[in-house]
Amino acid sequence: MLENLHLILASGSPRRKALIESLGVPFSVVSQAVDESYPPDLLVSDVAAYLAEKKAKPFLSSLKENEVLITSDTVVVFENEILGKPENLSEAKTIIQKLSGNIHKVITGVALHSLKHKVVFSEETQVKFKVLREKDIHYYVETFKPLDKAGAYGIQEWIGKIGVEKIEGCYYNVMGLPISRIWSELQINTL
Repeated sequence: MLENLHLILASGSPRRKALIESLGVPFSVVSQAVDESYPPDLLVSDVAAYLAEKKAKPFLSSLKENEVLITSDTVVVFENEILGKPENLSEAKTIIQKLSGNIHKVITGVALHSLKHKVVFSEETQVKFKVLREKDIHYYVETFKPLDKAGAYGIQEWIGKIGVEKIEGCYYNVMGLPISRIWSELQINTL
């Protein structure tokens, strides 16, 4: 379906790599650390898309014909506060305690760049956790050490299997890449 395009995923995330790989189209992976700061007055709903665009900048000058660069960023939002990646296991436990029994939003911003076009969008999914027992939170954090994950959890891991009560929206968005929306954008936009 996308035989004329070569996708370039600019991400070090193994989850994002696996999702792009599942499309069955040629792709490569590049990665570079990018400062993930954003203007303090930016709306919470715009942060992920802003960071996705920011992550694209180091790679734009090397894009070639028929290449599409994919960059993304995922934020977890609870009560209009962005819950970032925890600094340590204690902070991870605190974050998951906040999410326990509550609904939060996962917003993934995606930027698709080619030599001629750019498409930037955000996808939002609502996730409801059941009330989690302290020993379950402790087990998850100590066993899976989710320090590299926004909101201190991976929905595809143990905590998602035992703790997520309901989601509204794209499951893969919560993993870090709204793969169905990306596929649609690649089909309808002349990138």
